[in-house]
Amino acid sequence: MRIVLVDSGIGLLSTAAALRQARPDADLVLSMDPDHMPWGPRTAEEIVDRALAGARAALAERPDAVVVACNTASVHALSALRAELEPGVPVIGTVPAVKPAADRGGPVAIWATPATTGSPYQRDLIDRFARGVPVTPVPCDGLADAIEAADEAAVDAAVARAARLTPAEVRGVVLGCTHYDLVGGRIAAALGHRPVMFTAAAAVAAQTLRRLGTTARPDAPHTGTLRVLASGRPGELPAAALRYPAGALLAAAPAAG
Repeated sequence: MRIVLVDSGIGLLSTAAALRQARPDADLVLSMDPDHMPWGPRTAEEIVDRALAGARAALAERPDAVVVACNTASVHALSALRAELEPGVPVIGTVPAVKPAADRGGPVAIWATPATTGSPYQRDLIDRFARGVPVTPVPCDGLADAIEAADEAAVDAAVARAARLTPAEVRGVVLGCTHYDLVGGRIAAALGHRPVMFTAAAAVAAQTLRRLGTTARPDAPHTGTLRVLASGRPGELPAAALRYPAGALLAAAPAAG
């Protein structure tokens, strides 16, 4: 079983790590785009082009599934990717965990990039899944970039800014950018460990396995390999990735031959 994950940078680490833990026998291909990152400030058309390029670059690996491990790319490029790759290769997107957070009861905060906060996409999620639940959108200025660079001081500053915008009565925090999963512990600490963190990585991993007609087997042999593509070229995990537990977990896998 070979699974491709597409993102501009290391935001895909949390979903890749969840897949590695669920199926240590699965081969993973991380298709990142350092030449054109970040994707967030780009136009919708550019994001579609970059996501398609990332997926196409990995097709030579003969993937069984493609995971769009990025909220922004899922919003803009999921339909185009599915139109091109399915039904031959299932494509799985990433949606912020607004529904489970709202189902647990509010108030809820959604931490997301400034571009996503207040977007029609996020408003639609709130209208569909959190109707009647108090929701506070929290723009996390600079947080994704700080995580991508593994700049601890900048991460702490961005987390502190977002924490100040988060109401004290919030019971759940939706991490609406895959990068944020990598510093979930810091976010919880900044909020005094009060609210429950809701992330998408485990749910996306589970949905990927369902689309492949299989289930989690964490006791499977640890035979899964790792291949990294950097804007279509053979590459390695960025040094910043190794600063996070998810990156260290993935780095322990053998390189694909």
